[in-house]
Amino acid sequence: MSGVGPVEPGEGTRAWDTVEPAPRLLPGSPRERLTSLYARRRRVVLASATAVAVVAGGGYLFATRPHDPPPPEAPYPSQAVTVTYLGTEGPPADAPSRSFSFAVQVTAQSGPTITIVRISQPYATLSLTSVPRPPFRTKPGFGHKIVVTMHVTECANVPSNAALPFLDVTLRNTRAIEDHSFILGERYAHDLSGALQVACSNDSRSSPKR
Repeated sequence: MSGVGPVEPGEGTRAWDTVEPAPRLLPGSPRERLTSLYARRRRVVLASATAVAVVAGGGYLFATRPHDPPPPEAPYPSQAVTVTYLGTEGPPADAPSRSFSFAVQVTAQSGPTITIVRISQPYATLSLTSVPRPPFRTKPGFGHKIVVTMHVTECANVPSNAALPFLDVTLRNTRAIEDHSFILGERYAHDLSGALQVACSNDSRSSPKR
């Protein structure tokens, strides 16, 4: 050998730096169809997994971020209203005989606006009207004066001693509607008992009308 040239592989040897191309699949062959189906399913699975991960991550962020506390629920109307006795009043000029009047103040302490739906009293022998006439509203923090006029319809069954008289008031706000009895105190009991005695005193005006 007189020269130096490239070394050719001998018999039984292989050049490892030569990459043989992979055999091509025949179009429409079962193997090609399986390979294509696998590729499509793999893309669908990867897309579904990505969507689930995004949703899960968003839910985690929503659950862990700080939230504002919910607004407090409105109180029941009977818990937010006070009724205070103010004193006697002169009855209206057009009031029938055996009538007397007094004033109360209704105040909403808190919560939304409260509607006074109805005012009544427990005695069957007395009728009641008021100014203003229900229904009307009262806003929180403002006292609402109400003049109540009672009329004795039958003196025979009027209580001789109204020890614990009360007013029945129907109240409504955004949470509930309630019937509540308000006891107005000793001064109201004293004035009511005196008014009943005067209205049913032994004179010609005390006889019940038939």
